[in-house]
Amino acid sequence: MAAACLAVLVGVPAASGTAHAAGYRYWSFWEGGAGGSWTYATQGPATIRPADGAVHGYRFAVSADSQDADRPRSAPDFAAICAGTPAREGTKRVALVLDFGTPADAPPGGTPPARRTACARVAPDATGAEALAAVAAPLRYNSQALLCALAGYPEEGCGEQVDTPATTPAPATTATPEAASGQAKGNDGNAPALGLYAGAAAVVALGAAALVRARRHGRR
Repeated sequence: MAAACLAVLVGVPAASGTAHAAGYRYWSFWEGGAGGSWTYATQGPATIRPADGAVHGYRFAVSADSQDADRPRSAPDFAAICAGTPAREGTKRVALVLDFGTPADAPPGGTPPARRTACARVAPDATGAEALAAVAAPLRYNSQALLCALAGYPEEGCGEQVDTPATTPAPATTATPEAASGQAKGNDGNAPALGLYAGAAAVVALGAAALVRARRHGRR
């Protein structure tokens, strides 16, 4: 039911269970956690304001439904990524993992760059989007202010629909450094956004809770 609600809210098809399902080629946005885990961000990078020591991950891939977005394949290791960027008063450091995906996920004629990491030094109140812009320009957005390209990749396209084999989703809260699977697509609701639709899952949860409260109230 939640997947169906998500599809209605963001305009993408819910998983159908068929051998092939409609997918979308896009950048997804992740937050690093303890133990080398990745968790799909519940808000977009334009609204999140990470603390010094945060790790953000971005993964370009094709996702068949709201449950199979691929995680970055490198571990969220702040100490290693920002080892050469010492702390400095009046700034904060945000580690970034940029995973451009596999040839299978690339648009026709495209070749994904090698995945890399970067350490952004930004102002204390900077957003995740500002940290990304500091280390991964050029960024490309569409007319709805969705982020279409990171570090110039891909050169064309933006969240286009493609045909992709359906996959079996894995748990979305943890991953080994080389694991690939994931959670719902993302959009922060306030441009610019990473992925197609971050925070939509949170909208679904809030909407479902409101519906339950309304039904309970109606019974009284």
